[in-house]
Amino acid sequence: MKDTAKHQGLRNQLVKQLQEKGIKDKNVLDAIGKIPRHLFLNSSFEDYAYQDKAFPIDAGQTISQPYTVGFQTELLEVKKGNKILEIGTGSGYQTAVLCTLGAVVYTIERQNELFKKTSLLLPKLGIRPKHISFGDGYKGLPNYAPFDGIIVTAGAPEIPKALMSQLKIGGKLVIPVGDEVQVMTLIIRKGETEFVKHEFGDFRFVPLLENKN
Repeated sequence: MKDTAKHQGLRNQLVKQLQEKGIKDKNVLDAIGKIPRHLFLNSSFEDYAYQDKAFPIDAGQTISQPYTVGFQTELLEVKKGNKILEIGTGSGYQTAVLCTLGAVVYTIERQNELFKKTSLLLPKLGIRPKHISFGDGYKGLPNYAPFDGIIVTAGAPEIPKALMSQLKIGGKLVIPVGDEVQVMTLIIRKGETEFVKHEFGDFRFVPLLENKN
């Protein structure tokens, strides 16, 4: 579990790159500058960890491109103490960014292999989400709702109603919507039944799978 000055130098370069690509939120950039992304990847990818690219992780999933992590997190406008639900824990990298921003993070992962691995990894790195669970992200975590923000890290064919209902009034849902290519979508809950939708261009994600039982 080494994190060296060389790794920090590579992170600083990555942060510069993300700024050039348009990520402006200083807190988000600072978090990405602090988190040892190489420790979230299989060691064969360690040398590439600070390139702005997605990489395969276990269970046929990917660790998102840092730009995408930055973009989604910026849209969420996380404030310290915000209660955030993350759908798709994956490698735990996005979880680490949210925790570093001071969010109280509830995260859910449907791939058991990833759930087990990440549950062990995060505490070793000093990253402590409030709750990490194994289950179906489509359903969210109704027992812990409502949330200030919900972030979905896989492409969804449509916006799950369950997630919209788990937002606080004023809360934000950031979700990539679509089949082959996803449109990054921000939903803001304005009232009991009133939601406002904003769209922010095309991204590519692994699909968000639903348990069909």
